[in-house]
Amino acid sequence: MAIMASKARPSRVLIGTANWADHTDFYPPELEKGPRQREKLRWYAQFFRIVEVDSSFYGIPKPATTVRWAADTPAGFTFNVKAFRTFTGHGLPNDRRARVTTEEEHEFAEALTPLRDAGKLGAIHYQFPPWATFGRVQNREAIAEAVARHPGDAVAIEFRHVSWYEGDHLAQTEDLLRELGAVWVSVDAPQRGRGTAPPLAMVTNPKLAIVRFHGRNADTWYKRTGSSRERFDYDYSPAELDQWRAPIEAMEETAESVHLLMNTNNRNQGPANAYRLARELKLPLPPPPESLRLALQAS
Repeated sequence: MAIMASKARPSRVLIGTANWADHTDFYPPELEKGPRQREKLRWYAQFFRIVEVDSSFYGIPKPATTVRWAADTPAGFTFNVKAFRTFTGHGLPNDRRARVTTEEEHEFAEALTPLRDAGKLGAIHYQFPPWATFGRVQNREAIAEAVARHPGDAVAIEFRHVSWYEGDHLAQTEDLLRELGAVWVSVDAPQRGRGTAPPLAMVTNPKLAIVRFHGRNADTWYKRTGSSRERFDYDYSPAELDQWRAPIEAMEETAESVHLLMNTNNRNQGPANAYRLARELKLPLPPPPESLRLALQAS
């Protein structure tokens, strides 16, 4: 791995997961069904100080919902929010060519406002699809439009095609994000085919660096599964997580904040992998719940 950075500065590291709803074995049984499912976020926030909102990719939440999220979490909690799918060129399930509308932009801005007002809005995460390649000018223009859409907010960019990292493209990609003030999202993902990204640690905005851990399940990376739980089904080993220790420490020296997010969400994998990463990095987390202790003892 490589780390491209410049000026050293103090930092804080937040470890959490992508979404809080999928981690079935993490929660007490009484929170898995019925009206008490809404208490999952409060439970989650006892153990982690950050979460990535994944549901906003599939549907823009109502402001009343994000008001509740802010109320259900303690002071200092952080939400990274994924942009709705049309913002990143994913289209809609029945129309892949669908692009963002003015109405969607307005609704998404309204959804972010309660989190921002509560001081809990972290980054707005733009995950571009594998077919968004470096060679198409409109893809680079889409990145600039994303940043312009959220003045004053941190906009994080994740690529899902290797062309952004190849040869001279890498330096141009870095320069583009640095010039725009966008946050480079480093990823740990299966290295299979061209619809992925290498594990390159990069800091393009001195305020924030992000690493997302998608697991290394190469067999399901391109597979259309019934749910994301199957696709991102992976338990990290200590040795695999230790590979990120030096790059993350370098990020800490360069960025004011570092967000480390586990996108492994089958059963209790997300929280368990987050605790394993904290252990490798020697970073404190509250004592894990009983539901995680056996999994952590076995690794």
